[in-house]
Amino acid sequence: MSEMSSPEQMIAEARKACFVMCGFLAALWAVQLVNWGCDYSLVREHALVSGDVETLPALVTAPLLHLNWAHIESNSGPLFIFGFLAAYRGVARFFGLTALVALTSGLAIWFFERADVGTVGASGLVFGYFGYVVVRGFFDRHLVDSLVGVVMAASFAYTFTGVVPGTPGISWLGHLGGFVGGVAGAWVFRDRVEKAKPRGGKGPEESQGPSGSKGLAVPAARGESPRADLHKELRDLGLL
Repeated sequence: MSEMSSPEQMIAEARKACFVMCGFLAALWAVQLVNWGCDYSLVREHALVSGDVETLPALVTAPLLHLNWAHIESNSGPLFIFGFLAAYRGVARFFGLTALVALTSGLAIWFFERADVGTVGASGLVFGYFGYVVVRGFFDRHLVDSLVGVVMAASFAYTFTGVVPGTPGISWLGHLGGFVGGVAGAWVFRDRVEKAKPRGGKGPEESQGPSGSKGLAVPAARGESPRADLHKELRDLGLL
């Protein structure tokens, strides 16, 4: 994968990310409306239950369902924020990330949760997107994304309490599984930049200094100058 080459591309992807997240939230609320109209029978029929093979399809359906209106309201804001930040660098990789996070979050529940508990909700995705946003910049070597990750981690540090056991009614296993999936996704879907090769298949060019001493002229590698990388990122965002 390669990074976006122009501010226009970045803006176009950010616009797509906004549309995708608005559509995603609209779908969640539409499902909640149907669920409420059915007296929450969808939750009873499509929740993920640990160790129950018949509920494995709920790896897909459970993140779309919520127990009540308060449940979906508490998830919607963080889902949009972290989802948008996860998607604005590329909507295609965002879909892959979503599949990975849903899988890791769901399997953590299916393998390790109590067998008498049915689990639903998009909070596993929230924690997955959060983990992805926090570490993505370090894997991609995007300084602006690294700063965004640090700010998000500091601003939403309380979110980490959701992966600690002991809170009644909260699937900390699903949160932890989602977070691990988000961190793994930051590595799996990282930007891959090929190293520059010398032209004509030749080795590094030989240069001669003022005193007659010879040295090797080697092309600068990407990321060699953090300040230059930062300036490029800021220019891409229209801040310089």
